[in-house]
Amino acid sequence: MTRREAGVALLGLAALAACSGEAAGAGGPGLETARKKEIAMRLVSSAENSSLDWRAQYRYIEDIGDGRGYTAGIIGFCSGTGDMLALVERYARERAGAELAGFLPALREVRGSASHRGLGGRFTRAWQRAADGDRAFRDAQDGERDRVYFDPAVARGRQDGLGALGQFCYYDARVMHGHDDAPGNVGFATIRRRALDTARPPSRGGDETAYLHAFLDARVAAIAEEPSHTDTSRIDTAQRVFLREGNLRLDPPLVWKVYGDTYRIEERGCGGGGGGGRGRRRADRTATEADR
Repeated sequence: MTRREAGVALLGLAALAACSGEAAGAGGPGLETARKKEIAMRLVSSAENSSLDWRAQYRYIEDIGDGRGYTAGIIGFCSGTGDMLALVERYARERAGAELAGFLPALREVRGSASHRGLGGRFTRAWQRAADGDRAFRDAQDGERDRVYFDPAVARGRQDGLGALGQFCYYDARVMHGHDDAPGNVGFATIRRRALDTARPPSRGGDETAYLHAFLDARVAAIAEEPSHTDTSRIDTAQRVFLREGNLRLDPPLVWKVYGDTYRIEERGCGGGGGGGRGRRRADRTATEADR
């Protein structure tokens, strides 16, 4: 290769990196890079909202009858588990006079229960107004998602030597189960410990694919123990599919199913695309207080 050809090749690589927003690494870009994080948000939204349009979920709020009060927002913050309270507290620090801040006493009161006392229609309407009209509220949702769920999952995945797919498996498990065990719920920490009992992660000299199968096996077993869960399609026909395809980098195109609906994320230059489901929120989920 001539010096000129080498220079052209390097420029091409730089352009590709700028397009993707990713930096190359031994195991490929991690989940925290812009493109991979967007993929992660869409994958979770397909299971949580039956839609790839995760940004449309900031204003979502309803009681889905799972015993955790209201479920709301981009990650399913729950009034009964404490993460919704932490979110509104964060928002109130930025907007002390916000309408939602007035519901903090009620959110503290209903924590740990399915009660709507002091909340009700006034609260749900205030939530939607904040989501529609205040960027600070959407930023607060992003921040709490990252603080409690996304960042710890990616960090733990990197420590275990996992690539983007493994980091996503950790993230989705934290979203659905929380970090710690709770009544009727097996947390991420227990799921990971059970996986470690049967397989070694790459950081301990193990095979990444074998370890992730062990982790997903442990997660399916955990779901079977939880009365509020029955469906395992977000594992069986999504994460397990990518793993069997050997797609440890979580590179598009991606095709998967959740609750029988098919979704796609295509590779289209610097952007992406995909289909969506019917936009329904599934009750087959849980959230717990995590790492507070």
